Amino acid sequence: MDSLGIDIAKRTFDVALLRGSKLRHKQFPNNPDGFKLLDSWLKKLGVDRVHACLESTGTYGEALALHLHKSGHIVSILNPARIKAFAQTELQRNKTDRVDATLLARFCQMYNPSPWTPPPGEIRELQALVRHLDSLIETRTQLMNRLNTTQVESVVLSLQTLVEAVETEIQQTQTKIRDHINNHPDLKECRELLTSIPGIGAQTAAKLLAEIEHLREYKHARQAVAYAGLSPRHNESGTSVHSRTRLSKIGNARVRTALYMPAVTALRYNPIIRDLAARLAARGKCKMVIIGAAMRKLLHLAYGVLKTGKPFDENHSLSA
Repeated sequence: MDSLGIDIAKRTFDVALLRGSKLRHKQFPNNPDGFKLLDSWLKKLGVDRVHACLESTGTYGEALALHLHKSGHIVSILNPARIKAFAQTELQRNKTDRVDATLLARFCQMYNPSPWTPPPGEIRELQALVRHLDSLIETRTQLMNRLNTTQVESVVLSLQTLVEAVETEIQQTQTKIRDHINNHPDLKECRELLTSIPGIGAQTAAKLLAEIEHLREYKHARQAVAYAGLSPRHNESGTSVHSRTRLSKIGNARVRTALYMPAVTALRYNPIIRDLAARLAARGKCKMVIIGAAMRKLLHLAYGVLKTGKPFDENHSLSA
């Protein structure tokens, strides 16, 4: 199958079509009209089906990936760190949109990465709402910081008005998230299972459902941990290099952010995680290592309750 590397930008996307050893390049606008132009271009070249590869770059590539999937093409969405490492093995010296698209096409041809399946519509809507809420909260923080450092009365009044407006939007978005989950029985059931875990509240449950909608489809909890970038990263070599173990952070940063404060809370109120923290502290582990372990354990517990369909029970040893 022909490989199509796609380098996504906000307004445009560059493609590199690799057919055997022959390459063709083209740039299109990143909008529905551009998607139709891509379809026409492929049809003109006699291409019926491609394996398209693009990096996971926020929301810029989601619409195109969905369009290609609906059009019958195979789509793979790749971790940018994986492509960066591939570029290093290729000794790539230049970095342009055209070069990056070519690199993605070659990676796609060589490694045949796993196909991407778009999440259901209700998950995509939940994800959009949750990310919008995060953006609103970030905006409120920025406005409050400016408000606390501004002395000019007219500016203060303007900032106060903006803060009130953002607060209203935050409350309305929180209500929309709650209502959206309540209107979908499967999401509602998953939220109830997740919130049965001490440390995970409704807001964290919504984020987990939005960002790892396929959590219970993993064969092992370790896969979910790797997806979130919570796997330990060891750095040892011989007898001279023995660095402190850190989180790999090669994965979904939104999941890590969502689990940080719940992990801190769980260290006090979740008996399983409290016992884990005590064991690690007795071994001399520092605070951040313990919090990282608590985040991993929370994700293991979340995987366990969703996989089994049973609420959290501290007396039950979860296989996850």
